[in-house]
Amino acid sequence: MAQDPPTSYRGPLVSEPRQLLARVRDVMAGAGENQVQFDQITKIIATYMVAEVCSIYIRRSGDQLELYSTQGLKPSAVHNTFLRVGEGIVGDIAAAGRPFALADAQAHPNFAYRPETGEEFYSSLMGVPILRGGRVIGVLDVQNRTKRDYTDEEVETLQTVAMVLAELIAGGTSNQENEFTALDEQSTEPIRIEGIMLSEGLGIGRAHLHSPRVNIEKMVADNPLVERQRLEKAFREMHGALDEMLADKAVAKSGEHKDVLETYRLIAEDAGWLKRMQEAINTGLSAEASVQKVQNDIRARMGQTSDPYLRERVHDFDDLAHRLMKHLMGENGDAGGNEMPDEAILIARSMGPAQLLDYDASKLKGLVLEEGSSTSHVAIVARAMGIPVIGRAPDVLSRVNERDLIIVDANHGQVLIRPGKEAQNAFNESVAELVEQKERYAALIDKPAITRDGEEIKLLINAGLMIDLAHLEETGASGVGLYRTEIPFMVRSKFPGVDEQTRLYNQVLDNAGGKPVIFRTLDIGGDKVLPYWEVEAEDNPSMGWRAIRVALDRPALLRRQLRAMIRAAAGRDLYIMFPMVAEVSEFVDAKALVDKEMEREKQRGAVMPRLVEVGVMLEVPSLAFQLPALCPLVDFISVGSNDLCQFLFASDRGNPRLSSRYDTLSPVVLKFLKSITDACDLAGVPVSLCGEMAGRPLEAMALAAIGFRRLSMTGSSIGPVKEMILGLQLSAMRSAIEAHLDMPDHSLRETISELARLQGISV
Repeated sequence: MAQDPPTSYRGPLVSEPRQLLARVRDVMAGAGENQVQFDQITKIIATYMVAEVCSIYIRRSGDQLELYSTQGLKPSAVHNTFLRVGEGIVGDIAAAGRPFALADAQAHPNFAYRPETGEEFYSSLMGVPILRGGRVIGVLDVQNRTKRDYTDEEVETLQTVAMVLAELIAGGTSNQENEFTALDEQSTEPIRIEGIMLSEGLGIGRAHLHSPRVNIEKMVADNPLVERQRLEKAFREMHGALDEMLADKAVAKSGEHKDVLETYRLIAEDAGWLKRMQEAINTGLSAEASVQKVQNDIRARMGQTSDPYLRERVHDFDDLAHRLMKHLMGENGDAGGNEMPDEAILIARSMGPAQLLDYDASKLKGLVLEEGSSTSHVAIVARAMGIPVIGRAPDVLSRVNERDLIIVDANHGQVLIRPGKEAQNAFNESVAELVEQKERYAALIDKPAITRDGEEIKLLINAGLMIDLAHLEETGASGVGLYRTEIPFMVRSKFPGVDEQTRLYNQVLDNAGGKPVIFRTLDIGGDKVLPYWEVEAEDNPSMGWRAIRVALDRPALLRRQLRAMIRAAAGRDLYIMFPMVAEVSEFVDAKALVDKEMEREKQRGAVMPRLVEVGVMLEVPSLAFQLPALCPLVDFISVGSNDLCQFLFASDRGNPRLSSRYDTLSPVVLKFLKSITDACDLAGVPVSLCGEMAGRPLEAMALAAIGFRRLSMTGSSIGPVKEMILGLQLSAMRSAIEAHLDMPDHSLRETISELARLQGISV
């Protein structure tokens, strides 16, 4: 065993940090009570750092720092001395997540004197945060009687020891895993994060990180030369992989994706980044631990800045550190290695729909994203799967540990991390209320949606996956008002051929059980990029080359899809709808392709559909002014309220600053929509509305009042909307709302809510 250094101070020798880590590791790997082990560790650190005091503070719930172990302060202060985060120098270290080194600590304006500790005899103090995943779970400090200027090397050594302590505290040891795990859970505070609802519902479960932190088995290494060689080899391999990504034809063209990869490569080439990891290895860490330590430091230094550019660079370093770790650890560094809990809340920065489908749906109780919008495709898929989703939850990845208890209250846009008993009880009460609601809605399945004064409103569902079609029977919906055909394309690795599409659409019609299904042709482009479809980046993708514009420019693609639909609907009714039509001529050209494919199938002698109806999705305001010319040509019209409102207000619905700026229940929106229903009624053309408006009872009530008799929504919205309709006196509501359509108000929401209350309708 290494000899203890002499008592006279001369600064740590180059070899001493490695000896110190080895001693700490030996203690933690040995048998004994946690308290005994921590007391041994503080004694070892004090000896090697030539300090009279060494103390370990553990972060508890309520932002309290508990003195857990000390060498040099009064033993009676252990477990009896507490500091709030931000209180005193130790509290400052925890709040800032950065080390402090003070020659005269008592002269510091934030020095907090605790007489029970006996620390009035000590002048200098050096402390470092105990970090895990960028979050402070404790503080490690040393103190000296004399006014001592601590060196950068000493600070670095203490940080390295703190990192090892963090992993051992959070991960446990072979002897006392359960006790250390409990300690970590007790020492982390409950956190509430506000986001936005992307898919409604409630969920509770254990956190599962989409890009989870890698578990490092070997923190301390005996041969720095070998570790440096491993790190440099992995560094070269990572560079090679990045170069291959940039050279790949899928990303070779200019665009935002290439800019991101170029940024990654520039950061990866930063010699200072590699040097800091090499220095960490010199202190005794393994190559993997050095990557993690440097990344913890970067998060602590840059994560608290208000500059969004610098905060985003933290994510760049996170991604690169994870890539580097995978090259170091091989298969053991694969992010998918952590087993998913039986009841899991998935945590991610962002996800694609195919990635969500990779997970076991039976275990998923919720999804929390740092990014995302209500119309993102992972949100659409999650809604179809009945999974509650919260998006735009800031910094959630850095504030959650794998298997933390999480409550997702998507209905109120809240994520509760490590909730207390009171919050868990409130969750259980909310779940009980939802169960009661579902029982009420289940009793309405067989009832038609007819208002109190005899007006029937057809309620349909939106679908895009086979799993959605189960909602037809579960809810008693009248049919599928929108089947998004692009979603099956998005979860495949290549374009499905005619035969594959035919099988898919045939299965959809079979599962619909004879109820009508309106197939919307491919709405790709914009934010719906197929992984195998090369398109150039656009400044305004939602108003760019997408949907019908792509279909008419690539008619072979549309004709193959139409051919598959016609074959799948042999002997049955077929409803086809074209998206993003901006002028009548686009519909005429698209309808001509339907006629060509119908004639082609007749020539083949195929069994033809019993009925074919073709319509448009009215999403572009310009089309509303062409309704007199359009209506004689179409069989039906469906208003897509999401895009229509976005274009009407020139407001990007993905921009968080604008997401709640304009209200869909404003007089201008309702008056514009009424002009559409009036024109369609005059021409005798059925008109429906699909979009988020249709699925909210208050908005659905207003839509019924201005003339919509067909509403298409997510399956989970059918029950609440039907319950509202059954209690609605429509004629009175119509008169009251129409009287307000010329008002200059920002919104009629409160007015309509009051009208609902007067009718005894709960919305």
